[in-house]
Amino acid sequence: MRDHPHEGATAPGEHGGPVGDGGGSGSHADPADVPEVWHGRATNRVQWLLAGAGAACMALGVELAVDSAWTSGLAPLVMSVVGCVLAGLLVLFGTLAFVHVAVRVDQDCLEVRCGHMGLPRRRIPLDHVVGADFAPRVTPRHWGGWGYRWRPEQGTAVVVRRGEAVVLRLGDGRSFTVTVDDAESAVRCIRGRCDRNRKRAAGR
Repeated sequence: MRDHPHEGATAPGEHGGPVGDGGGSGSHADPADVPEVWHGRATNRVQWLLAGAGAACMALGVELAVDSAWTSGLAPLVMSVVGCVLAGLLVLFGTLAFVHVAVRVDQDCLEVRCGHMGLPRRRIPLDHVVGADFAPRVTPRHWGGWGYRWRPEQGTAVVVRRGEAVVLRLGDGRSFTVTVDDAESAVRCIRGRCDRNRKRAAGR
């Protein structure tokens, strides 16, 4: 897991946003250097600690159901058991779904899969992409937390850890951000793919 060291760098929508098409990291890739398929991922091992807390909450609910000797009635016991189990399931699913994210870029689309089950999943056709930028540092604070986020002024994002990210500018005016290692390489690949697709479309 890489975490970009530049504390002064910003996320989209804050004090300058991502690095655009003009800089060194923003240069367009030579189509000959664009890989057929680009794979990347990002991991947040801290999420395992939260998943452990969710599992402990579920275990407490089971313990209450099996060994409880409450004398205040059945209803409070049922409410406590159900509450612990449901809270544990929510925490467990919400954390395991964003322990890591896998990003895949091919000639047609960018696909993002979260967690070991690949859910939630987002697939964006490159025909819908008008630009790709490198954001040197994105943090949960910029998006209001971890996971799959939405903010009206920024668009949507998948944030699994602090650090570098890819920011896609879409044809409908919205943006999509995903934290992934080696984001600069992903941006070059996406730009190269988009350029190649546009040239093919223009030559028809």
